[in-house]
Amino acid sequence: MLAGELYRPDEELAADHTAAEHWMARYNASGASSAAELHALLSARFRKVGKDAVIRPPFFCDYGGNISLGDGVFLNFNCVILDVVEVTIGDRTQIGPAVQIYTADHPRDAATRRAGLEFGRPIRIGSNVWIGGGAIILPGVSIGDGALVGAGSVVTRDVAPGATVAGNPARPRQA
Repeated sequence: MLAGELYRPDEELAADHTAAEHWMARYNASGASSAAELHALLSARFRKVGKDAVIRPPFFCDYGGNISLGDGVFLNFNCVILDVVEVTIGDRTQIGPAVQIYTADHPRDAATRRAGLEFGRPIRIGSNVWIGGGAIILPGVSIGDGALVGAGSVVTRDVAPGATVAGNPARPRQA
């Protein structure tokens, strides 16, 4: 799964997903908790959680263990990260409400999909990026440092450092 090769979900993955669901129930019910308590909950589940990283509940993910957050990262309410492979978010990146980050992908061939096979492609989001509310980041995309993604955009291709993209599909815009 983590190598980006085809895999079939098995009992071990189901158990990992169930553990993530139990963790999400605790995290999402902890709205009144202190920043330190929320940070501790994130650190218990994620691969890496930088200093002062914040995710406002509710938050949803597949596993959690494939997510790395840099220092000062902020995710607003209702974000979704499907982390069947690695998702890396750089320092001081801000992500608006209801942003969806999808590493999970499916074969284009119907027979292979019918066989229950899946794969994932990692997502890397640089430092000092701003992603507007409701944006969708598709599997395999990299977003360079200092880039800006407009609200509601669907990012289907890599975004260059410092670029501004918007739309469906997201295309470069003048800043």
